[in-house]
Amino acid sequence: MRTGEALQKVLAKLSSWLEQLIWLLPNLVVAALVVVIFWLMARLIQNLIMRLLRRVSSVEEMNRLVATVVSFASFAAGVFIALGIVGLDKTVTSLLAGAGIVALAIGLAFQNIATNFIAGIFLSTRRPFQINHLVETNNVLGTVQSISLRSTELRTPQGQVVLIPNKEVFEKPIVNYTVSQRRRIDLKVDIAYSEDLEKVKRIASQALEGVSFRRAAQPVELYYEEFAGNSIKLGIRLWIDFSQQSDFLQARSEAIERIKRAFDEHNISIPSSLRIFDLGIASSER
Repeated sequence: MRTGEALQKVLAKLSSWLEQLIWLLPNLVVAALVVVIFWLMARLIQNLIMRLLRRVSSVEEMNRLVATVVSFASFAAGVFIALGIVGLDKTVTSLLAGAGIVALAIGLAFQNIATNFIAGIFLSTRRPFQINHLVETNNVLGTVQSISLRSTELRTPQGQVVLIPNKEVFEKPIVNYTVSQRRRIDLKVDIAYSEDLEKVKRIASQALEGVSFRRAAQPVELYYEEFAGNSIKLGIRLWIDFSQQSDFLQARSEAIERIKRAFDEHNISIPSSLRIFDLGIASSER
């Protein structure tokens, strides 16, 4: 009797489960359709976001990550809706609560990484600089090599590769030498008091007319700035078309050479800063 009663209870339980399955079958089919539809939607959303992000950001790695996160969130929403359809509301609530706790723990553990990631998104969307731009930030001058999820890579004129966290780049001033496509060369020359100052300005201006990369639309600017101990300070400002650091270095070097050559040809002296110290030796020997 006990074996028969146990078998009857098992059969009754299986029959109850079968009835519940038959009753839930339409909901299961609808839930499966919801999951499939949201999966397809997630794929479409991912492709759409990738196309949109590529218009405003040149960082492919970051674009792909953002699109994947949004796509996953869309698919997860479909899964939660499907669970609600089959009557697993409590399971949905538990999953959401667990996801919130996990997200909070991850956020606290990887706070710096998250901050750098968000800063990287702002840098890629605002575009204060692009790849191959010459910039100066955090006391580092270099050409932008890449912008990753965590850092910005600069290559200095000396060849070193410097990785700066995106948070530091975003919060500190950024000087972009490339975006305006022009740059000013500032030179200072000592002129002897005995020289004709108008003649000096004329000769210096003529000497700089043919400097490489010089912007013809902007004339050479020459200003006498101050009286020094044994000379008068002449400030020279020269604008050039700028695309890379070598343009600036070449134009500045050529400008110095031209000024020196022109001054030598016209016997214009550049006073030396040599100082003679009288140590009192002669007076002590008397």
